Amino acid sequence: MVFEGLSDRLQETLGKLTGKGKLTEKDIDAAMREIRLSLLEADVNYKVVKEFVKTVKERSLGADVMQSLSPGQMVVKIVNEELTNLMGKENSRLDLKGSTPHMVMMVGLQGSGKTTHSGKLVHMLKKENRNPMLAALDIYRPAAIEQLKVVGKRADTFVFEEGKQDPVVTAQNAKNYARANNYDTVILDTAGRLQIDEDLMEELRSIKEATKPDEILLVVDAMTGQEAVNVAKTFDEYLDITGVILTKLDGDARGGAALSIRQVVGKPIKFVGVGEKLEDLEPFYPDRMANRILGMGDVLSLIEKAEAQIDMQNAKELEEKMRNQTYTLDDFMDQIKQIQNMGPLEDLLAMIPGVNNKMLKQINVDDLGFQKIEALINSMTKQEREKPEIIGKKRKERISKGSGVDVRELNKLLKQFKELKKMMKQVSNMNPKGKKGRGFRMPKLPF
Repeated sequence: MVFEGLSDRLQETLGKLTGKGKLTEKDIDAAMREIRLSLLEADVNYKVVKEFVKTVKERSLGADVMQSLSPGQMVVKIVNEELTNLMGKENSRLDLKGSTPHMVMMVGLQGSGKTTHSGKLVHMLKKENRNPMLAALDIYRPAAIEQLKVVGKRADTFVFEEGKQDPVVTAQNAKNYARANNYDTVILDTAGRLQIDEDLMEELRSIKEATKPDEILLVVDAMTGQEAVNVAKTFDEYLDITGVILTKLDGDARGGAALSIRQVVGKPIKFVGVGEKLEDLEPFYPDRMANRILGMGDVLSLIEKAEAQIDMQNAKELEEKMRNQTYTLDDFMDQIKQIQNMGPLEDLLAMIPGVNNKMLKQINVDDLGFQKIEALINSMTKQEREKPEIIGKKRKERISKGSGVDVRELNKLLKQFKELKKMMKQVSNMNPKGKKGRGFRMPKLPF
């Protein structure tokens, strides 16, 4: 989970403050020490930490906080605001305006994820009704061009390549090809190195001069911590980058890069990579990230994920089935798959306000329950999925054996599905004023 260690420490520290009716300067000092240590352990730049703690402390000792009815909550609010400021205040979008084709230059060290995230960016742009293409400019790394072709095929996007020709010439030709063939955006997948060197930077400068890119996006690995910030500083000095894509934020990254880059380099984080799939690229919202870190949830991102997976026509058909009591286990399975496509269940629950890391650990959330349900339903006949009430002892034994799931899990699924249908019937019988004939309880999910 994103920033898990830092999130746990900050939530614990601030929880001590919110549990007190009145705060003293000693309480604030103790909290600031904990926050300072938490940020340093998360590999946040020490100068950034020093300034952050100083600002939070000054604001926390103000009269409006110390004399308020809930000073602890006020301190939490201040920390949230300053974390947001630290990461850039607001979302910074791609600046692709004016005449086409727009050029987006992807730069970074070897192994940072440039090629993969070039494909992810293309996938995102296509969903915005743009017509992008990829251009292969890495002529040094073995099989780099072939890798981009594979990525392009996954993203269903044309890849322009001219073999081992000078990358600067290829970049110019790619721009001309895009103009002649109505591609409105070109993603330039440039070469990287294991470390920054003069030859690499001169080549990138030449590509920049030749193509006049609208965006120069630096791809950096969040798991490298402060090294990511140092890399960003150097690339910015040479190329004047327009933004950063932070990858592997779903790994065990401590968070230092995300909390330091904006302050140290002065350039925004525009996107974050949160998985291996093409769709696992998210716009970076500083306020939403601050909320996640402090356990305040991220409802807007949760809604956006849901909207991206829900087909409105299917939703209408599902509503009709609920009204007509024709909702089946197949429909239930379709809904589960939509939830799975939104990402790991633990990450989704973490976006709900009030659900903190401690709670998630206590309920031991994982996606195994979904896998068991899918295995059980797939082991049923079509008739059984449509009319689960016909499933008796022998059928249960067959389904359990075919799915490899204990029959007790099957009984739990059938019971909860029955309750779910009962609840749907009661909801559909609500009168126009919204009054229910009888009360009902929301059934627990069967996992």
